[in-house]
Amino acid sequence: MQRIRSSFAWLCGLVITLAFCTSTPVSAFTFQVIHDFAGGKDGSAPGYTLLSGKRGFIGTAFGGGASGNGIVFDLKQKTSGWTVKPIYNFADTDGAPGWGVTRFNGSLYANASYAGVFGGDCGSALQLNPANGGYQSVLMHTYVQKQDGCPTGNLVLDASGNVYGVTQDGGANGWGSIFELAYTGGAWTETILYSFAGGSDGGAPYAGPIFDKAGNLYGTATARGNAGCGQGCGTVYELSPGKSGWTYAVIYSFTGGDDGGQPTAGVVLDKLGNLYGAAESYGAQGGGTVFELSPSGSTWSFNLLASLPGTGGPVVSLTLAGASTIYGTSFFGTSGYGAVFRVKQTNGLWKYRDLHDFTGGSDGGYPGGGITLDAGGNLFGTAVLGGANNDGVIYQLAK
Repeated sequence: MQRIRSSFAWLCGLVITLAFCTSTPVSAFTFQVIHDFAGGKDGSAPGYTLLSGKRGFIGTAFGGGASGNGIVFDLKQKTSGWTVKPIYNFADTDGAPGWGVTRFNGSLYANASYAGVFGGDCGSALQLNPANGGYQSVLMHTYVQKQDGCPTGNLVLDASGNVYGVTQDGGANGWGSIFELAYTGGAWTETILYSFAGGSDGGAPYAGPIFDKAGNLYGTATARGNAGCGQGCGTVYELSPGKSGWTYAVIYSFTGGDDGGQPTAGVVLDKLGNLYGAAESYGAQGGGTVFELSPSGSTWSFNLLASLPGTGGPVVSLTLAGASTIYGTSFFGTSGYGAVFRVKQTNGLWKYRDLHDFTGGSDGGYPGGGITLDAGGNLFGTAVLGGANNDGVIYQLAK
């Protein structure tokens, strides 16, 4: 099967539910580049969402580093400004990080793509443990395309420390899989929880899944499904544990109309159990959509919150800031280099606001990562290219 294309891998009026409003390019935030990657030890092409760390953030860069395969870095603010310190250099045997890291009990967990030395042809899953001021890797799993597929998205852990993730293609049916890695008997063992068939169930998931409080997994598949877009526009799924195993269910299939299509980004949960997500393509303005899925008994209700302008929308998960504010990034947006946006509910109506349009120049371009908030409500993110050295940037939108 041909690998499914995603915006990151390959480098104004607004229609909203129950209302129409116009967006404004004027932002209440001040944009600033806080780090220009140089392509050396500090890495290059920071491709995913930052993780909040101690007095700063942790992130990944797809290139550069000691071996040229990318790094995990620590971003901290000092009196002289923001500094980036590599805390793990990906080796030739690891592959390169195409996604972010997940933290659990002091260790970091990451997927790396296209490592072949261990006998696989798709990449590796790594546990990074603190050592000597940085991190040391433990190989958890080597991916083989014809067996489990090629890894994509962030890994997620349950309360017992079991690791879950997705592959985009390959596997039993060629459309990817959802898997579990469990540490038993002194070794990590993989179990395939679901293999996508590429039919009404969807196929080719790009973003990793998330857990709810009951232990159910939720995620998106970028392709196939029930209707629209020729062979389907993607799905949102639920995977539920039970005594006899896991049960897979589609809770929404995109049509490629006003609801959008190709949900490359994952979903996030609010405190009430509602799911929020984004579709990368289609929608009334062509730049994708922001949506909510609300549970009602055994079914889910789809609510369109915003239709995004431009030619390509979010490729990573949205960020919730309380019950009425959502932040996100569009990979192309209206400028062709991406945008940071806000969708906010005021008096029961959701309104879109463009916070920054990237130019591909000194401010960066193609925000492959989403938005991370600090305690003061300031926004932080990454852009894959652009900046002083055209190796990408880390930016801040300060209140």
